[in-house]
Amino acid sequence: MDDRQLLAEALSEAKLGLAEGGLPIGSVLADSAGRIVARGHNLRVQTTDPTAHAEIVALRNAGRRRDWSRLTLISTLSPCAMCTGAALLLRFERVIVGDNVNFRGPENWFREASVPLTILNDDVCMGLMRAFIAAHPDLWHEDIGD
Repeated sequence: MDDRQLLAEALSEAKLGLAEGGLPIGSVLADSAGRIVARGHNLRVQTTDPTAHAEIVALRNAGRRRDWSRLTLISTLSPCAMCTGAALLLRFERVIVGDNVNFRGPENWFREASVPLTILNDDVCMGLMRAFIAAHPDLWHEDIGD
């Protein structure tokens, strides 16, 4: 799969989260051949776990691995400080972001660590998040710590 196809898979996860009453943020992990090895969506509302961001859920679903440095993290929204830190700890090969307009995490951390970062600013990702923020501002601000 190419970057756009991988993002479409992360977007499917985001839509699952929204359908469950949570935030529409999704993530997948892919190997160097573009095969998805794990999926996750934001479960913070559903589980009342403040750390259950999409990226962290995908990492948990991936389980124990030795090939983190050969994986790509794909997220529909720019990762927050917690998720960025986890990605740097595991030394992902690269990171793909679907939207950094509605929220911009510490993307400079990836650059400082020489982790290739691709920002797609996909219209569907941005529109889904924009609509969610407009409909649920309190939940959004709770999620980002405002």
